[in-house]
Amino acid sequence: MTTSVKPPTWFWVVSVIALLWNLIGVMNYLNQAFNQVALLESMDQAQREAFEGIPAWATAAFAIAVFSGTLASIGLLVRKKWARPLFIISLIAALAQFIHWLFISNAVEAFGPSSYAMPVVIIIIGIYLIFFSKKGIEKGWLK
Repeated sequence: MTTSVKPPTWFWVVSVIALLWNLIGVMNYLNQAFNQVALLESMDQAQREAFEGIPAWATAAFAIAVFSGTLASIGLLVRKKWARPLFIISLIAALAQFIHWLFISNAVEAFGPSSYAMPVVIIIIGIYLIFFSKKGIEKGWLK
């Protein structure tokens, strides 16, 4: 007979917040993928050029980041340890996307120094979720 270690309430709170956070990322990806005309209409010329210059691999990295993060968050909610490798994949994909956005493209010139804010927040949250899932595995909350 196996016994299951019951996670504390804060585990569930963090897991739900992680899911909502990643679902926002999915919405942003879908908006970028399927609502380009409206997005481009709201941008000036330099911003348009930066946005239109995003290569397919960076867009794919964005998709991988948000969808693997969402699946990982669901993994937390169903208490599966496969959530951790999916969070790692999500972070690696996000880093690839941000390397292009911040260092290869002219996005910082086009959108200004505030372009750094969201990537930094996303990376910090991504690192936290990797360590959070590792702790869940160590404590026996994730099987």
